[in-house]
Amino acid sequence: MGLGVAQKLIAAHLVSGDMKKTGEEIGLKIDQTLTQDATGTMAYLEFEAMKIPRVRTELSVAYIDHNTLQTGFENADDHRFIQSAARKYGLIFSRPGNGICHQVHLERFGIPGKTLIGSDSHTPTAGGLGMLAFGAGGLDVAVAMGGGTYYINMPKIVRIELTGSLPEWVSAKDVILEVLRRLSVKGGVGKIMEYCGEGVRTLSVPERATITNMGAELGATTSVFPSDDITRKFLRAQGRESAWREILADPDAEYDEYVTVDLSSLEPLAACPHSPDNVVAVKDAGNIVIDQVCVGSCTNSSLSDMLKVAGILKGRKIADGVSLTVTPGSRQVYSMLSRCGALSDIIDAGARVLECTCGPCIGMGQSPVSSGISLRTFNRNFKGRSGTTDAGVYLVSPETAAASAISGKLTDPRTLGKMPEIRLPDRFDVNDNLLIPPAPADEAASLETVKGPNIKEFPSSGPLPDSIDCTCVLKVGDNITTDHIMPAGAKILPYRSNIPYLSKFCFAVCDESFPERAKAAGGGIIVGGENYGQGSSREHAALVPLYLGIKAVAAKSFARIHAANLVNAGILPLVFDDPADCDRLAQGERIVIDGLREAVAGSDTLTAHAGEGASRRDVVFRLALTGRQREIILAGGLLNYTGSV
Repeated sequence: MGLGVAQKLIAAHLVSGDMKKTGEEIGLKIDQTLTQDATGTMAYLEFEAMKIPRVRTELSVAYIDHNTLQTGFENADDHRFIQSAARKYGLIFSRPGNGICHQVHLERFGIPGKTLIGSDSHTPTAGGLGMLAFGAGGLDVAVAMGGGTYYINMPKIVRIELTGSLPEWVSAKDVILEVLRRLSVKGGVGKIMEYCGEGVRTLSVPERATITNMGAELGATTSVFPSDDITRKFLRAQGRESAWREILADPDAEYDEYVTVDLSSLEPLAACPHSPDNVVAVKDAGNIVIDQVCVGSCTNSSLSDMLKVAGILKGRKIADGVSLTVTPGSRQVYSMLSRCGALSDIIDAGARVLECTCGPCIGMGQSPVSSGISLRTFNRNFKGRSGTTDAGVYLVSPETAAASAISGKLTDPRTLGKMPEIRLPDRFDVNDNLLIPPAPADEAASLETVKGPNIKEFPSSGPLPDSIDCTCVLKVGDNITTDHIMPAGAKILPYRSNIPYLSKFCFAVCDESFPERAKAAGGGIIVGGENYGQGSSREHAALVPLYLGIKAVAAKSFARIHAANLVNAGILPLVFDDPADCDRLAQGERIVIDGLREAVAGSDTLTAHAGEGASRRDVVFRLALTGRQREIILAGGLLNYTGSV
């Protein structure tokens, strides 16, 4: 039996485990890492705590792309610390304004066949280049920078066969929206999505990257395309053809699941509020008047995306009631738009051009009006993520976004007639002067990292106790995202390096009283439903509950990255053996677990006692932990465990 692309990449980097045993833990060697500034400060504090003098990866890059709105000293101090850590420990530092981490990494650093983990859930973007790329918590990234192995449970491999080619006005964004429509935000959990078939050859690397980027919204472990002549052409245009290698699936490769998408049958789609899988055809969405359109993000900010928008806007004017923002994904894209004249077409139509950062996608500016309707070419439309709690956010392609900005309502772009012809250059402009190399190794030992007053130490935990006697301090429903647990936005993101202050906002979207109640109770247990912790890789969604005294989280099921972050923080993830027990358990009920260490050390289940008096009952939980994770939990978290081995 032959191997698919994902299987070949896993086999080439396998350190431990058996890739033939789906669901069992495997360890992978990591070639590259990346961080962004909203998660990077913690990652470098954690790396510093390991007392390793220099990164041991082939390449590590620290990007500044999230917290670039300077309304106080906090963000600037974080950037200074990250730059000092990069210089000392051997990382390349990408300065503010150089671009969004995933776009820049695709352009300047991604190499087919290599492994990459990043402290951002959309790191699988690099799968569009034929990399095996994973989103991870900052502590996992810190361990990888130190030369440590990255662990996942061996995923199922899903072959997504692409046939045909995209019609006019239909784009890669519509491909991944169609996959989300079919499979849902839980459909990729425990799976790698591998794109195959003749349709793949009709897609450029940026288009492939749009699809792998939003694979994160499926809950997928990662997504990957082959590395072929299209990949080679992209790398040649970036002046990096020497990095190319061919990686194709064997003709007789076998997969765990099969999905077929006929590209020629697709039409413009939109994900309606408030979930990326709430997908409808734009023509069927109804007459929706809009207030705002935002083009950009790591999903749709490539040069080809920007040129499409410029071509549609050329000679036209945006509707009077619409605010349009356009965000190039990198300085390379921005510069090339300026030189070819497309930037003028965008500006002349009435758009506001923002700096090359994540910006509105993470609620860092451009919040819609109250009860407003915003169309965005982004990857997430969770309630409140835009910064306006009652806004309705729709996810659309750049073509749909531009057409709608002109008309003032959600518009099928096919109504505009013939699609403007877009031509990409054979060579892209390369100017890396906003990339700062690290200090030479012989100078690094004498350097110090620079920490401002907003940078606090990360919370620590002791070894797992033998019993827990506490209350259910919060009960939430299905598909709780890390945005629910630890919101983003311009008011909160500057405090990502200050866990005590950040804790004031924990679960604010669900229950503003939670932080004070948790502190008053001395901690407790959180109870959730299906797919708890989906969304961003931010480990703050585990570190802040740890600071508030949370001992365990019990849920019907967990998203992969968040479950790993809980373990790394020393918080016990518990899975209800009977989902009905979750429904019966009420907020405020007492929960007692005895014999905890013995159960974690060697049992697949543990029994808790819920309630008191006549309502006291047994609740059985499954311990979905690997042997290594059990040792981490017993030690009180990954840092404690790392220091003991």
